[in-house]
Amino acid sequence: MPPKKVVKQDKVLLGRPSNNLKIGVVGLPNVGKSTFFNAITNSSVAAENYPFCTIDPEEARVAVPDERFDWLVQHYKPASKVPAYLTVIDIAGLVKGAADGAGLGNAFLSHVRSVDAIYHVVRAFSDPDVVHVEGDIDPVRDLEIIHNELRLKDIEMLKKTIDTLEKKLRTGSGGSAGDKSKKDELEFLKTLLKYLEDGNDVRDGDWNNKEVEFINAQQLITAKPVIYLANVSEKDYIRRKNKYLPLIKGWIDEKHPGDLLIPFSGVFEHGLTLLDAPAKKESLTELGTVSVLPKIIVSGYSNLQLTYFFTAGPDEVRAWTIRKGTKAPKAAGVIHTDFERGFIMAEVFNYNDIHELGSEAAVKAEGKYQQKGKDYVVGDGDIIFFKFNVTADKKKR
Repeated sequence: MPPKKVVKQDKVLLGRPSNNLKIGVVGLPNVGKSTFFNAITNSSVAAENYPFCTIDPEEARVAVPDERFDWLVQHYKPASKVPAYLTVIDIAGLVKGAADGAGLGNAFLSHVRSVDAIYHVVRAFSDPDVVHVEGDIDPVRDLEIIHNELRLKDIEMLKKTIDTLEKKLRTGSGGSAGDKSKKDELEFLKTLLKYLEDGNDVRDGDWNNKEVEFINAQQLITAKPVIYLANVSEKDYIRRKNKYLPLIKGWIDEKHPGDLLIPFSGVFEHGLTLLDAPAKKESLTELGTVSVLPKIIVSGYSNLQLTYFFTAGPDEVRAWTIRKGTKAPKAAGVIHTDFERGFIMAEVFNYNDIHELGSEAAVKAEGKYQQKGKDYVVGDGDIIFFKFNVTADKKKR
């Protein structure tokens, strides 16, 4: 008798990002968070030189830069164009003891729970006119403070969840499948609590799919991906040299290997936003440098294992955010739940093909316009026409 075919189980990823991706900007007071926010959103929020200048989380949407989207807009000349967006939330500065309510602590820590990922801004510049809440410049200490506060908040929330689960199980029958699942969850959450109490972040653990599902239900702060942004002086950014960067990189490699570190200058980037396009181009050419903001925005997507496909035509060109590895029906559901529920097929071609060949007709003539079923894994830059059958309207772009 032949052995049973082993079905490979897809790896469940931490987090539950939607088509509306949110990234929170965290850090100590006066490290340049609001200056960064001003630059990345080209908006204006208070950025004065005192702690807790940002009293409420500021929020803005930023279009994700993509030459492919720009080309499709030029090609189809649609009535509507909707790029992929990143929602950036400027969360007021945390201080040591924030998890216990110090500073403006608990309110802001609750805002961090609602985001999908974190931009962690750390100060790597000296300026006697900009006070440091801890008294001197020490990026490694600052990184430790923020990480410790976020971890302590997770411990607090997890203890409350465990306590609630224990009470429910004490009053239940204990024999149903639901109770068994809750017991499994409780046992794991206790293991997870110990992992946190040992000084670890949830995102650094090696969890199986069932455990990831338990974690995702908790919205834990330390389960979220982190992109480290080292705010250097304008001079250091242009000359690509800063004495603090090796220390920051060393800490990341030791504590959270594989995490991304991007040096930037908040002052420099914000100054660029005040220039018109020709003046900005001239300034960058003269200085021999580039803006790093596009890389920072795109990194928010890549660190969450996100990508996007397009729907394209004369009515609209639009980018739709999905997790890498998403199959066609689930991708269709991002547009509308009916598309997933009544999925028939996806007619697919890739941006690279239409860009190379020049038209949909040419793509079809080359045999690169294909019909795909429910097991098709959507590729980055796919252009898709979904067919479904739920209502009388059997086709929808």
